[in-house]
Amino acid sequence: MRMVVRYLKKLYNQIQVINIGYVAGASATGRQRTTMQNHPPPLHTRLTCRRTWPNRIFALIYACNIVAILYHQTTILFHTTNTTVSVLMLLADIVLAFMWFTHQGFRMNPIHRRTFPENLPKDDTKFPAMDVFICTADPYKEPPMVAVNTALSIMAYDYPTEKLSVYLSDDGGSKLTLFAFMEAAKFAKQWLPYCKKNGIMDRCPEAHFSSHYPRFPETHEIKSMYETMKVKVEESVVCGNVDLDDDDDKKYGHVFNHWNTEFTRVDHPTVVQVLLNGTIDNDVQGNVMPNLIYVSREKRKGTPHRFKAGALNVLLRVSHTMTNAPVVLTMDCDMYSNDPKTPLEALCYFLDPSKDSQNIAYIQYPQLFHGINKEDLYGAEFKFIFQINMTGFDGLVGPSHAGTGCFFRRGAFYGKPPSCTFEQSQSQNEKQAIQSNEVLARAHEVARCDFEAQTEWGSRLGYRYGSLVEDFYTGYLLQCQGWRSVFCLPKRPAFLGDAPMNLHDLLNQTQRWSMGVLDMAFSEYNPINYGSKILPFLQTLCYLHYAFWPIWCIPLFIYSILPQLAIIQSFPLFPKVSDPWCLLYIFSFIGAYCQELFEFILRGGTPRGWFNNQRAWIIRSLSSYIFGVIEYTLTKLHVSSSTFNVTNKVIDKEANTRYDKGMMEFGVESPFFYPISVVALVNLVALMGGIIKIIKNGGFEDLFVQLFLAGFGVLNSWPIYEAMFIRNDHGRMPLKITLRSIVIASMVYLASPLVF
Repeated sequence: MRMVVRYLKKLYNQIQVINIGYVAGASATGRQRTTMQNHPPPLHTRLTCRRTWPNRIFALIYACNIVAILYHQTTILFHTTNTTVSVLMLLADIVLAFMWFTHQGFRMNPIHRRTFPENLPKDDTKFPAMDVFICTADPYKEPPMVAVNTALSIMAYDYPTEKLSVYLSDDGGSKLTLFAFMEAAKFAKQWLPYCKKNGIMDRCPEAHFSSHYPRFPETHEIKSMYETMKVKVEESVVCGNVDLDDDDDKKYGHVFNHWNTEFTRVDHPTVVQVLLNGTIDNDVQGNVMPNLIYVSREKRKGTPHRFKAGALNVLLRVSHTMTNAPVVLTMDCDMYSNDPKTPLEALCYFLDPSKDSQNIAYIQYPQLFHGINKEDLYGAEFKFIFQINMTGFDGLVGPSHAGTGCFFRRGAFYGKPPSCTFEQSQSQNEKQAIQSNEVLARAHEVARCDFEAQTEWGSRLGYRYGSLVEDFYTGYLLQCQGWRSVFCLPKRPAFLGDAPMNLHDLLNQTQRWSMGVLDMAFSEYNPINYGSKILPFLQTLCYLHYAFWPIWCIPLFIYSILPQLAIIQSFPLFPKVSDPWCLLYIFSFIGAYCQELFEFILRGGTPRGWFNNQRAWIIRSLSSYIFGVIEYTLTKLHVSSSTFNVTNKVIDKEANTRYDKGMMEFGVESPFFYPISVVALVNLVALMGGIIKIIKNGGFEDLFVQLFLAGFGVLNSWPIYEAMFIRNDHGRMPLKITLRSIVIASMVYLASPLVF
């Protein structure tokens, strides 16, 4: 007990140290308010969440419960005749305990922030310049019009346009994407002044014209221009070629000469094309336009290109030669801006005169999504990862990098804090002529596929290589260098994106994430051997939780199979209902689920949405996590190689209709569907067989917990049963998978006597 008290005191002191210097505004004492009157008004405030102390108290109680369960399972191990089953159940409980313990790092000091953009300097010429990176990789999985809408929403920011540059990285090297952005550049000259003149908030054209938009005298004309551009771009994608008019042919015809018979998406030269030059291009009202630059880096067979991290590093170098803005915003092509004032919120942290602000590497906004049905059928919003856990991260050293919607201090990519001030970065590149032969030649040079050879790019400079989740890994290593980060969660979503609308795409995405975090877990810079020596204990726990995220598959697979098979063999694995030890298991289940339900609802969720979220977690654990672990192992054994599969952003209208009705999509022959189908069948047979056994022979008290687990499995598997046996639409489970799953489940049951 004394050790526990000492640990809690140490934890309390560590949290208080983290909080020093951050409480302001409404949370300040009267004496502090008096002091603040002599200083400029605050640009931001920070407030600890009310649930912090309840979280800490509950964690202590729950920890005692876990220790008791592990003690009980260990004693069973030494007194059982079936060692194999007992070892597996103990293993499951140890992994569950580890994942719960590491999760507590997020719950010990969650905070909320508030910004005050109105307190920024009124003279916007003092604002730093900003480079925006938008990444796309495949015009058929990521339609060019999606990227165009993202770019237009960013270009229309309420920010000095002469300080704004947008770079598109086309890692697919597609002339279709270049053509789309040529058209976007022309439309932008109409769209930007229209938005700013009329105070439009939805500055993504597709989102604006799909809503109940206000009508102005020029609205019909602007909408017609947008639809004409959209049809032109989409027709070019369908036919796979571009049709240039005379003016475009004169201006850009030489660029399209790159796309000859030898040009492929994996073997082609560098293409850098300035589509808008802020020094010479104006909109229809004579206002300065932001820069818009298309970049497709050189690729050659046999030369590693490092996926998205490599593309972002090329943009860092190309932008350094052309505009070199001290602030960098990274965006996915499908994550458009939903608030034109978002950059001003980020400046509330970067321009804060306090010493602590100099150590801020990035401002991370949450990934929020449009188009998700009311109850988030697939749990694709990842509310815990992108919102709830981020507030816990933010109360420590700062949130992890989530890949998109992130404002960086450029200097963070080049060294430890403070490596470069905004003023120093800007002065290096004042009045750079971005279309001069010298600048363009240098841009082509730094975009070469072999430029990084024998350099520190990817190890100490830029985005870090070594993981498929380059964003998460880079944020972690920046914090290990001494940088901090901030999580910004405004009332109006800053960015909105596309979430996977079918189960296969979602599982494919989470498999890639699983392999990426395992890369980090077993790397030289893993949180155990490296991070724990630099980062605070709680921050290390948070990174450990994510680094070993895929091992959720171990306890969930065991708990989804073993207790159910034991029912058929009348083999009790848990204490009787009348046994006091049974209360520990009941409390562990109810306590964990109720706490997550409470957190989910506090973040604006619904009970049904929470249920769908936990069901999606179970499905992921039994499919993509398992395949992620297997694929990672095979990669390390050099049996296969890691690949970066782009998530499909193309919308299937029929599938989308089913999704809106709350029907899961199983209409492809995916290996992900085998384990979840087998587990669903095992639980169904176990529940039915168990009920029949109890009716005939009794023994309800002995098998209650196992029957409950089987029933819970059946409840969560209902969409799978529908897809296998009830539905007749194109989203039903392929017959081949259904039949094979029945055969596999039958073999599992036939083999169960060997285990029990």
